[in-house]
Amino acid sequence: MIIDAQTRIWPSVDRLGRESADIARRQQASRWIRESAEPGQLEVDLDPIDAALVFGYRCERQDASIANEWVADVVARSRGRLMGVAGIDPMSTDALDELARAVDMGFVAVTVCPSDQGFHPTNSTAMRLWERCQHLGLPVFVSRPGPPCPGAILEFDRPLNWDEVARSIPELSVVLSGIGSPWVEETLLLLQKHPRIFADTAGLVKRPWQLFQALLGASSMGITEKLLFASGWPAETPAKAIETIYSVNGFSHGTQLPSIPRPQLRSIVERDLPTVLGMPIAPTASSEKAAESTSEATPLQDEA
Repeated sequence: MIIDAQTRIWPSVDRLGRESADIARRQQASRWIRESAEPGQLEVDLDPIDAALVFGYRCERQDASIANEWVADVVARSRGRLMGVAGIDPMSTDALDELARAVDMGFVAVTVCPSDQGFHPTNSTAMRLWERCQHLGLPVFVSRPGPPCPGAILEFDRPLNWDEVARSIPELSVVLSGIGSPWVEETLLLLQKHPRIFADTAGLVKRPWQLFQALLGASSMGITEKLLFASGWPAETPAKAIETIYSVNGFSHGTQLPSIPRPQLRSIVERDLPTVLGMPIAPTASSEKAAESTSEATPLQDEA
């Protein structure tokens, strides 16, 4: 089974927040903006794989909101192919209440962005949220939904900031997006040190040379089992992301550079994500087929 560890969908790019939306438009990311709001496009691009996590997002500092209720509706109409990851702003006054509502709606994980949301991972308010996530068995995905904006506090995104979190709450599963880029070496060190810290390939699958270097480092340290497949859709499609991972050793052909063993690449693509992260539920191909046989496909709709 292949499960994409990070996809996003929104009714409008403005839901990413004022600054991020403006930057996305200036960078002319027309396909990236259009496809995530186009009904049914995610379903089409998921055809080569079995399932995917779809992320919500909330950031009060940037007036950003991809509402968890809307994501839950998208998930409910996906015929078992999508699992919801709740966007929680740890600095909001109702963060714990929002987490409880997300659990009631069936979300299987939480996503945060320290730099945009303006908090250090060891902030006491954030730590209470991590403790609650650990108690509920919900992994925490650390990622950014759009390009970094001027108001982002990038030092809060440093992977090593999660070292104290992992020491204090060792059973909490944390996933660092893009193998922590641009701090890949810090991320690999954390993966080697802490059993419950992982990383995904979102973002780096669009930068093959950087992906090759990161995977080579993980392979040499014996920690490729801590890496999760993620396309970061709509920035990249799952099919193209898989192709990039399997072809990444092309950089070593005809050189003295080492390569990553193909079984390790395959293990990244086919990682049993729900089991590895200890998610509360997991989709199965059989349940999806059963759903397809009893109901008509319903396209994804925009938020009312």
